[in-house]
Amino acid sequence: MTVHSGRHFLQIPGPTNVPDRVLRAMDMPTMDHRGPEFAEIGHAVLAAMQRVFRTKQPVIIYPSSGTGAWEAALVNTLQPGDKVLMAETGQFAVLWRGIAEKFKLEVDFLPGDWRHGADLEQIEARLSADKAHKIKAVCVVHNETSTGVTSRIAEIREAIDRARHPALLMVDTISSLASIDYRHDAWRVDVTVAGSQKGLMLPPGLGFNAVSKKALAMSKTARLPRSYWDWEAMVDTGRTGFFPYTPATNLLFGLRESLRMLLDEEGLPAVFHRHARHAEATRRAVGGWGLEVLCADPREHSNSLTAILVPAGFDADRLREIILEAFDMSLGTGLGKLKGKVFRVGHLGHFNDLMLCGTLAGVEMGLHRAGIPHHSGGVMAGIEFLGSISSDLATTT
Repeated sequence: MTVHSGRHFLQIPGPTNVPDRVLRAMDMPTMDHRGPEFAEIGHAVLAAMQRVFRTKQPVIIYPSSGTGAWEAALVNTLQPGDKVLMAETGQFAVLWRGIAEKFKLEVDFLPGDWRHGADLEQIEARLSADKAHKIKAVCVVHNETSTGVTSRIAEIREAIDRARHPALLMVDTISSLASIDYRHDAWRVDVTVAGSQKGLMLPPGLGFNAVSKKALAMSKTARLPRSYWDWEAMVDTGRTGFFPYTPATNLLFGLRESLRMLLDEEGLPAVFHRHARHAEATRRAVGGWGLEVLCADPREHSNSLTAILVPAGFDADRLREIILEAFDMSLGTGLGKLKGKVFRVGHLGHFNDLMLCGTLAGVEMGLHRAGIPHHSGGVMAGIEFLGSISSDLATTT
């Protein structure tokens, strides 16, 4: 076994690095989750999460992964046999489709090349052709963690409106919430899905639904089986600061602390700007190496992570193994049909300029050790961007 000194570099796109102060906030004695002190915490985190989602509507917090929040979005709104429209933007869109099919929903899965976001024209055309309104929901992954591609949700809402279609809009923000600009109410999203382990800077274990009035109304008549995921009990008890069953109490302590950092100290505009700077610096480094970013449309570049193609004939997973063994840095693997073809650099959550510089240096040294053809100077391209005053003054998109 190789012995490493110093701290491990965790640069996968989630779970992300947990701030020390969040770890300390979770290091608390067990609390009575039916007592008044806990109700204060419940009220605080639910109200703060509304600010993160940018909604005045209910937010539900489950003791779950993001996958559980996916399931909750479907089972609370749909009927057996309902038709849903989904876009193939990457591996996580494929997985969401799998959940829908297990509930015997009819899935119209718009094909994609995994290098672009959801196809606006296809979505509008499908909805316009659906004169009987058989499609009950449009499900889109905002930021596809497997590809580093961000779909344009505001434009998808406009496409739905142009088609004059009543379908619900459901959006997965698991790797974008608290990292990339997102607006549940302004974009008229009906169900937003999220998880704790990425931009919220927590360990895995919390799943979230932000829910519109329209979605809540549909939940009253939805007939897919649900118990644990039932919104009604969660919303009713949430008004009191409590949960209908035992919550993940210590994770909620950590959530309260991370929300203080994001909302009250740094502020979401600065958080989004920081992520945009780090993403641009990473892409400049990739260009400096002479490699290619997987995302093919600059309008859809992710500010949370960058997926990087390795040249034909080389194995991205072997590169990751070399970097882990030599430099104690974890990078994201290629998922699904991208396995062995890309590696993913996470630059989200609790992250700063010097951490990114170290990450880029680890990648460049790894490329050299792996014998992958590249130009030197990618690290310097990233450093030059981070060090320029213009990068500090640039505005996020």
